[in-house]
Parts: sequence; C-alpha cells; structure tokens
Amino acid sequence: MSDRIEAKPSDGLSYNMTEPKYWDRAGLNREIERVFDICHGCRLCFNLCPSFPALFEAADRNDGDVRKLTADETHRVIELCYGCKLCEIKCPYTPRDGHEFQLDFPRLMIRAKSVGAKENGIGLREKILGNPDLLGKLGNLTPRLANWGCHRKFQRVMMEKVLGIHRDKKLPDFAGETFDKWIARTGLPPEPAEPAAKVALFPTCFVNYYNPGPGKAAVEIFAKNGCAIKYPKQNCCGMPALDGGDADFARKEARANVDAMLPLVRDGYKIAAINPTCSLTMRKEYLNLLPGDEVKEFAAAVVDPSELLYRLRREGKFNSDFRSTPVSVAYHVPCHLKAQGIGFRSRDLMRQIPGVQIATVEACTAHDGSWAMKKEFFELSMKWGEKAFSAMRDADARVMASDCPLAAVQIEQATGVRPMNPLEVLARAYEIDGFADAVSPPEPNKDDEA
Repeated sequence: MSDRIEAKPSDGLSYNMTEPKYWDRAGLNREIERVFDICHGCRLCFNLCPSFPALFEAADRNDGDVRKLTADETHRVIELCYGCKLCEIKCPYTPRDGHEFQLDFPRLMIRAKSVGAKENGIGLREKILGNPDLLGKLGNLTPRLANWGCHRKFQRVMMEKVLGIHRDKKLPDFAGETFDKWIARTGLPPEPAEPAAKVALFPTCFVNYYNPGPGKAAVEIFAKNGCAIKYPKQNCCGMPALDGGDADFARKEARANVDAMLPLVRDGYKIAAINPTCSLTMRKEYLNLLPGDEVKEFAAAVVDPSELLYRLRREGKFNSDFRSTPVSVAYHVPCHLKAQGIGFRSRDLMRQIPGVQIATVEACTAHDGSWAMKKEFFELSMKWGEKAFSAMRDADARVMASDCPLAAVQIEQATGVRPMNPLEVLARAYEIDGFADAVSPPEPNKDDEA
C-alpha cells in the first residue's frame, strides 16, 4: 500500500449513473478513500453537517489514515450525509469550480447509497418514503382518518417500530382537497393574448397532497403578472427515491417527467417547480440520471418561481401593485436554492412590498428530505437545525417564510410557528386585506442585493 493517497481522481471517478463504472464497487471504494483523504486534510466543512465530524473523528482514531476506517465507520459517514449540498457550495475542489480534484461529496454519498442498495436491496422504509405520490394518494383517500392516525401516540409508536419514523417527528397533515382536485374544480386562468412568460407549473408532491396553498398562490401571482399557465401531467421529481438509493425508480420518475413536459418546453414554457429540492433535482441531477440531449433541453427550462418572476421584474413586467404589507419577515433560505446559484430572488421580490423589512436566515434546518423523519436521525436533525431555528426566533418578525416545505415543517416543530411560502406572502400582499397593515408609498431607488 502506498504511503500517500493521490488527490487527483482515480480511475473509479464517476458521478453519472449512466456510466457502467458508476456501479463498480472497487472503483467506488477508491473514490471514497480519495475524497475522504482530501476532506480529512482540508476540514473546511467541519460545521456543515454531522457527516464531516464523523469522518474526521474516525480518521483521527485511525492515525489520520482514512484507509483504516472500518466498514461501519465508512457507512456511518455515508448515512449521516443528508444531501444539503452546502459542502459542494463551500468546497474549492469541485467540478463546478473546474478544479482538477473533481470532488463532489454529496454525489459521492448518493453513489455509495445507490451501490449499497443494489448490493443489499432497498428496505421497506426507503421504498415507502421514496414514493411520495403513492403515499399521498393513499393518505388522501381518507385524509381526516390519516391525519387522526398521525396525531395519535399509539399509532406513532407503531409507525416507529414498523417503518422507523420517529414517534415525535412532526408530520404534515394531508390536505382536505389536493392541488390536483383544486385545479380540476377551478380551472386555470385564461391565457393572455401576449403572455409575459409561459409557465408550466410543477407544484411538487408536498404542495399537491399536503399544502396546496403555495400552488394556489403561484397560479394567482403568475396570472397577475400576465403569464400563460399550464398544468402538465407529472409525477414526483425522483429525489426521495434517489436519496434512499433506489436509482431505478428515480430514473423511472425522471423519464416520465421529461417525456410528459418536453413538448411544452419546446413550445417555450418554463417549468416552475415550487420546491427547491425538485427544481435542483430536475435541473442538475437529471443530467446524471438519464442520457441524451433532450434531458439537457428539459433541465435548462427548469426554474424556481421567484427566479422567473424576478426576470419579469428586470424586464419591467412585474406587477408591484401591492395593497398590504407583512411589515417584517424572517426569511429562511433553503440550502437547495443556494445550490442552484440563482441568488435570493424570493427575498428580493418580497422586498418590493412597501414597508417590509426582511431578516435573512441562511442556516440549514437539517430536515433534508426524509432524513429528519428517521428514528435514528430525528434528534440529531433538531440539534443541527438549531442555528436556523434560533435565528428565525431571534428575528422577532411578524411572518416567517421559507421556500422549502420540509424546512417549514422543521421550523414549525422547533418554534411553534409555521412559515409561509414566499409566494403566499406575495399573493397576500396583493390583497388589501391580505395583511393587517396597508402599504406605504415605495421608497425611491430601492435596490436589491445580489
């Protein structure tokens, strides 16, 4: 064994699931050793998530040689990564930076989970949590009964024993009417003769089955801003399956979305995904899940709703006729929004509401998909999210807001206050009775921060 681990990529480097070598265990192990050694020597990400302290402590126990880590120590590092992407943002050695090390820790952890699942199978919990459409459809057959069960101690204890979902984890309630049903009942606004933009709504599983409010707000806002709106056939983005190592199902979900929405993309529509995790998955991860130029074409059309609305503002097409103001907002910036590198556009749009002050909170809530729901990680998630929770409390704002629906659930668990989606803040501000305070005249020359 060489005394030194080469920092440059080994022949096992692959972040693309369409490559055969992605699935090679020996190649994966070489990359894990290489990346662990670089991270152990750097330690820039020591305070971002529990995965890195676990790695550094294990390396220190083994005289700094990551090759001596046991299988259990390595597995622990992999399982503690919840894919927030903050390390990829902070790391100076990434493909995004064009660095020769080509280090992408979150994608390496996804690869390790996927290869492990292929070798050992996928557990019941991961299968259930990896298919939120099925879970949502079942829960919305009898939403009142499903919600009743999720709030009863005995049922939660049994859920923990059978599925491994922590008994104290706050779970979102199923909606009395899904977004699908609301659209079917109300229809979409008429299409303008000359639309300011063409928008294909991707409300996401959470909005559809649990909280249609942000979806309704998106319809209202895009209509007020002169957009043509479509609601195409769609399914889960695939990230929950990918997070659980079920690459085949994630690929199936991705393929269905591309096939269903690509015709709209080719007709000039942007796919506005309300959940940052979904927009990140479709515009970044689909490129590593599926082959072909059409996937690149699809991914390039995916946007965050506030990103698209901010473009309209820059073009002088944004409707700023706000009638009421929340006065003060504590705005949590989701990690998966930061990972897309589009700026804090939700914050910038809310700043257009006259008389409002925004306190921006960038810390991670550590919910990250289904990770915080799991019995072995729930208490750890609350510990690692405390910086965000404290900052939201300390802002002492009238309104809390976050683009991420799961971060909102986590914040509500810690603070007792459920954040609104920024789209809901904007939609209410358009109404004269949306908030208690009427608007004041806008300040002159109010500039946005980048």
